[in-house]
Amino acid sequence: MSVVAAALCGFVLDLLLADPPAFPHPVVWMGRAIGVLERFLRPRFPQTRCGQRAAGAVLAATLPVGTLALSGAVCLVTWRIHPALGFAVQVLWSWQALAVRGLAQESRRVYEQLRRGDLAAARRAVGRIVGRDTERLDEAGVTRAAVETVAENFADGVVAPLMYLLLGGAPLALCYKAINTMDSMVGYKNERYIDFGRAAARLDDAANYLPSRLAALLWIAAACLTGQNGSGAWRIWRRDRRCHASPNSAQTEAACAGALGVQLGGPAYYFGALCPKDTIGDAARPVEDEDILRANRMLYTAALLALAALCALRAGLWYVLVR
Repeated sequence: MSVVAAALCGFVLDLLLADPPAFPHPVVWMGRAIGVLERFLRPRFPQTRCGQRAAGAVLAATLPVGTLALSGAVCLVTWRIHPALGFAVQVLWSWQALAVRGLAQESRRVYEQLRRGDLAAARRAVGRIVGRDTERLDEAGVTRAAVETVAENFADGVVAPLMYLLLGGAPLALCYKAINTMDSMVGYKNERYIDFGRAAARLDDAANYLPSRLAALLWIAAACLTGQNGSGAWRIWRRDRRCHASPNSAQTEAACAGALGVQLGGPAYYFGALCPKDTIGDAARPVEDEDILRANRMLYTAALLALAALCALRAGLWYVLVR
């Protein structure tokens, strides 16, 4: 049950402290490792589609396996030195694997700039948490982008790491973060990464398949508990959950759009090129800046539901297996 205790402590630390900017974070080191591996691997494989796909596959295997092995070794060694030290390491990495408060804080900064009427600052603020180009976004576009990223990142920033954390402790949660970080850095369908990033993107799709669907159901429950449109969330999720190139990204976005009664998605610019994307939800009303706060309330509620459900599942499995 130490894994459950570490997850609970890490969750509380995330809610209290988020990610202090000056504090070393594993994702930073993962990002540096991805850059080094990309520079090392690309020239050592043929400069063909198959060659670059093979190079990307080596990256997609090396970083997660290396992360799992290294973090697992650290946990084992620290636990043998003293159980309290091993538990502290588990708590630290559990905290760093989660992103509830950080996501809410960053999106609220967007809201505050919109309320001030500073569209340029709002574009810069939302640019910190989305992958799309933000220079052309109007106020509604900035708001949609913030709401979409809160909903989408609930799946891969909260539910997925929490699920893997409770399945295999901090090492498995960090292994997942390595997969997710790879996808965010090289999993683009542009000229540079269409082949090299293919394996990373496919691996991320597989790792998020179950968490994204669980996240959508939790979001629907949170919509009911926070006074949003729970039946609308269920209806739009059922209808629009596949309206995305990714098999996972529209799951929580659809639930959020239905809960708020707004339309999300639509075409967006990436690296200067317009990318056609389906819309999600019905435009029952125009999107407004208060929708960011509504999304954050659903985020916190759904995160607490996820913690309770996954901890109960882990405890139940432990009880069955040790009886």
